[in-house]
Amino acid sequence: MSGQDEKELAMLLQAAIAGDEKAYAAFLTRTAAIVRGFARRKIVQGGVDPEDIVQETLLAIHTKRHTWIVDAPVLPWIFAIARFKLIDAFRKRGRRVEIEIGELAETLAQAEAETVSDREIGRVLDGLAPGQRSVVAAISIEGHSIGETAAKYGMTETAVRVALHRGLRSIAKKFGRC
Repeated sequence: MSGQDEKELAMLLQAAIAGDEKAYAAFLTRTAAIVRGFARRKIVQGGVDPEDIVQETLLAIHTKRHTWIVDAPVLPWIFAIARFKLIDAFRKRGRRVEIEIGELAETLAQAEAETVSDREIGRVLDGLAPGQRSVVAAISIEGHSIGETAAKYGMTETAVRVALHRGLRSIAKKFGRC
């Protein structure tokens, strides 16, 4: 942007504040082009639409145009508003990244490469104490709840939780994950 653009925008905004609708329309049109270029340069990864930034910035300029100091340059004022609107848009989006499901279709359709055989499960369970073995098998393999397992083995639910926790911790230690 040249110094001439700065002067022209300042004159247009002054005229707009004084009530000149044509000057205001020209100011908004030129400002939209400036903000659009700014937003497109700043939005690299996507997730935010540059046109949303343009609209939010123009709306903020419209509602806050009375705060512009006539002697101050207009472009830094416009860019400050656009920058804050861009920051707000990125904050709204958050850290999530949106990916089209079609891009992952092949990966999702593949079967699991590694499975655990019944023999391997039996070998892991054999390394546990008898009480832990029966509780871990009932809950983790057979899919029973804590309450069902407690009733099945005549234990309290707390005792079942303790046995399950200790059994799983013992298995994790054997595989070096604890």
